[in-house]
Amino acid sequence: MKVNLNKSQIERFSRQLVLKNIGANGQKKILSTKILIVGVGGLGCPAAESLVRAGVGTIGLIDNDIVNLSNIHRQSLFSSKDIKKSKVSVAAKKLREINPFTKIKTYKSRLTKNNIKNIIKNYEIIIDGSDNFKTKFLINDYCIKFKKKLITGAISKFDGHVFTFDFRDKKTASLKNFYQEKKISDDILNCEFDGVLGTTAAIVGTTQANEALKMIMEIGQNLKNQILIIDLLNLNFRKVKFKKK
Repeated sequence: MKVNLNKSQIERFSRQLVLKNIGANGQKKILSTKILIVGVGGLGCPAAESLVRAGVGTIGLIDNDIVNLSNIHRQSLFSSKDIKKSKVSVAAKKLREINPFTKIKTYKSRLTKNNIKNIIKNYEIIIDGSDNFKTKFLINDYCIKFKKKLITGAISKFDGHVFTFDFRDKKTASLKNFYQEKKISDDILNCEFDGVLGTTAAIVGTTQANEALKMIMEIGQNLKNQILIIDLLNLNFRKVKFKKK
């Protein structure tokens, strides 16, 4: 799809247009990209906001939850006046106010095996901000099947994990190559019991957005066959390799 920058967009994105790795061509790629964000929570909120501010052309948001008071400390698109409102509806409204050029599509439902095919087929990149392994493995399997790009994030306490997969490449490892157990407890993703610092969510969600932008423009290095492990209590960032099996 051919995209042209208008005067307003040139001014809006001027600070990233001057970057040598982006420029007008890179910005046009951003404007023509469609990204689906699964889960509008601690990861999905900062990821969506960063991508909308960068100018991504279409953002899909899927979540069936409503805003609770306990969400607000880490889910950056929500405030106290949003309690009991639909997360995707509130997020869509605020994202459109940030950048009216971005098309926001909302899905007020959980992502399941019954609807995932019809939803993800419309997007090039999937950002996984879900909080359970059943959903994460479902997304992983369908992204492999339909050769999608997938960026998965997970948070707990002061720790975060980020994976980046491009399943157009048959040599790319998958989430199941890292989590090889047949059954994994969701307790390690449970913020309700283990807790999580709001800045942990912000950093991991923004890192997912950053990985997506690099993928769009095909610049820099990504996390192919690696996991980024973030320990914010001790300010330690490290990458660990794993292989496709």
